[in-house]
Amino acid sequence: MLLEDGFRVVIHDSDEQALTDLLTDLGSLVNEHQCYPICFDPCNADSVAQAMQRIADDFPPVYVLVNNSGILSKTASAGMSIEEWRNCFSQNVDSAFLISRALLPNMKKRKWGRIVNTCSIAGKTGGHTTGIAYSTTKGALQTFTFALARECAKEGITVNGIAPAYIRTPGVEAYPKEMVKMLLEYIPVGRFCEPAEFAHTVKFLISPLSGFICGEIIDQNGGLLMS
Repeated sequence: MLLEDGFRVVIHDSDEQALTDLLTDLGSLVNEHQCYPICFDPCNADSVAQAMQRIADDFPPVYVLVNNSGILSKTASAGMSIEEWRNCFSQNVDSAFLISRALLPNMKKRKWGRIVNTCSIAGKTGGHTTGIAYSTTKGALQTFTFALARECAKEGITVNGIAPAYIRTPGVEAYPKEMVKMLLEYIPVGRFCEPAEFAHTVKFLISPLSGFICGEIIDQNGGLLMS
């Protein structure tokens, strides 16, 4: 959606093949003037610093950040190893902190910026179908959103989050039929969220018209959680 609207977009993945596949799917939208693909480890401070320097040299300036990196864990507490726990935090929380920290100086210099964090309904409910590490990290990412928003607001930078539930992705579509049936019965609107609906919310939060929305977590769950 952002590429279609003329944004110059940095596209990241930590897996080179996954990045290549995404670029193939985007097809004619990908060109060297509008799209900058880059592969790096978002959980490693040195890797992030090197990647941000490359982006600054080749594709400046970056004043909008969507923190959408992360992994899913369905493991319950009894089966959770400390290694899986730490890896989930590294992927879902550390990555957002490291990339935000790296890009904030330029946003502060411009006195304008937008950061959007992909949170989750699991961070508010403890998770309907997710494990303890995933739910806890999404709760941490929500609090990170609040803290960073308060810190950056006077610099002209807004920080917000989106808490979706069950976006229609290949992962969700691969759920067992019984689980899909159960979830669709629980979700008041009776369907999963479309990827374009999530993208539209991102587009609004990064626009100038959202400048007075700061430190909010936008629920996008079809009525599964109402507050």
